[in-house]
Amino acid sequence: MAEMDTSSSGGHKKGPGVKKGKKLSTRIDLTPMVDLGFLLITFFMYTTTMSKPKTMQINMPYKDENIKEEEQTKIKNSVALTVLLSKDHRVYYYEGIGDDPQNPPKLEVTYFRAKDGIRDVLINKKKTIEDMKRAGQLTGKDQLTVLIKPDETSTYEDMVNMLDEMNINDVRVYALLDISPVDKEFISLTEQANAGGAAPATP
Repeated sequence: MAEMDTSSSGGHKKGPGVKKGKKLSTRIDLTPMVDLGFLLITFFMYTTTMSKPKTMQINMPYKDENIKEEEQTKIKNSVALTVLLSKDHRVYYYEGIGDDPQNPPKLEVTYFRAKDGIRDVLINKKKTIEDMKRAGQLTGKDQLTVLIKPDETSTYEDMVNMLDEMNINDVRVYALLDISPVDKEFISLTEQANAGGAAPATP
């Protein structure tokens, strides 16, 4: 609190025998402000809620001990669609997982385009699976499973576009896998069959 020292007389008389008045001095007492500061600090310490650690919850898949290991990774050929990302933004695909070397799958090619592109392939595959469910050939738990296999000649853009297609078409089960030598052979044979290696129709 500010105080003013008025102990000395404050007259303005002049003349012989009149003493000069002392200069007034001011002094600021900071004690109340310091008390208020400590009071506020104590108040906030008692009333502030300590922040709780925020963590992301991850729902891990349920592990059934009764299911054998070979059955856990088994994918039905009827719901699987294998997509091979190749050079020049080509997207090769075939039905199933291509695990039977005696019966190689029929390889088709498309691009990331609005018409007759990979999006239409995914939509048609989902419709086929729904029809098989209604016919009783598949159960309600069966859903489209896409295996994405980019090769060395594909671009990062193609992979991102493919993941976007998964999101756009609401494909909830998909996996990124390394392309196998068998898949590379499929691509090579398909390109050779297309007019002696001529490139398929571009988008």
